[in-house]
Amino acid sequence: MTMENNAAIASPHVAKPGKPTGFKHFFKQLHAQRALVIMSVPFVIWLFIFKYLPLWGWTIAFQKYKPARSFSEQEWVGLEHFKFLFTDERFFRVLRNTLVMSFENLILGFVTAITLALLLNEVRNIVFKRVTQTISYLPHFISWVVAAGIIQSTLATDGIINTLLMKLGLINEEILFLGIGEWFWGIYGASIVWKDVGWNTIVYLAAMTMIDPSLYEAAEMDGAGRFKKMWHVTLPGIKSVIIVLLIMNTGYLLESGFDVQYLLGNGMNIDYSENIDIFVLNYGIKMSNYSLSVAAGMFKTIVSFILLFAANNLARRLGEARLY
Repeated sequence: MTMENNAAIASPHVAKPGKPTGFKHFFKQLHAQRALVIMSVPFVIWLFIFKYLPLWGWTIAFQKYKPARSFSEQEWVGLEHFKFLFTDERFFRVLRNTLVMSFENLILGFVTAITLALLLNEVRNIVFKRVTQTISYLPHFISWVVAAGIIQSTLATDGIINTLLMKLGLINEEILFLGIGEWFWGIYGASIVWKDVGWNTIVYLAAMTMIDPSLYEAAEMDGAGRFKKMWHVTLPGIKSVIIVLLIMNTGYLLESGFDVQYLLGNGMNIDYSENIDIFVLNYGIKMSNYSLSVAAGMFKTIVSFILLFAANNLARRLGEARLY
């Protein structure tokens, strides 16, 4: 046995002759895909300028920021604003509202979108299916300003809901729905579902088209009906898509929105409608307390970042589909 063979046995990971490794291999691949690299350069520059460069502004969270002063003239206060946030009762109420509405949006968004997609996938009348899809998509293209106006008119004391309930004899007097704080979360959830359920079904319907039709035929030969085929064929077929979307949405658990709460919120339901974004607007920007607003935003970003990586790591440990 030659010395070369002995060396190969002793070091099984030695690269084969002629096969580039390390940086050489990297630059060779880069050159081979140079067209894609050139196309991606503008987007990388945009990402750096608008997503990473502004992170310099996080330093404001550790200052008593005054707009008229230069960076060197700012007064540094350390973690003072974070201590204020975590000892302020309003912030914990706002955090509660944010988490409740976020989980509500996450659960209702997934359940309703998947259910509607499953039902639409079983419709055999193409015309009815297309019309239903179009109707369910339309609210998504309405701005929240217009949508909030529709919701307020519907829930007004002289709106269609109160009129219908009065006609049916279910209530004796009109109800001011948006004036009852405890009902705001339910109104928020119904509004989100009405506006986005159709749009959210698109990705699931697209995933269903990739399922092998022979699986349905095999299930039908085994005596499976429509519901069993949905449960044992369709849902497992789109499982990876559901998990990836769930991971991505986990990173937005502190992003419960702004438009709905701002447009439908009022003094009577503020204890339930105010979330972190509204808190930042009311107690940070409006009061020129920019450092507090940056601290709240920084807290939200870091927690979202941790949740995203934790969800992805959990999926990896369970052997499921993941982002990376």
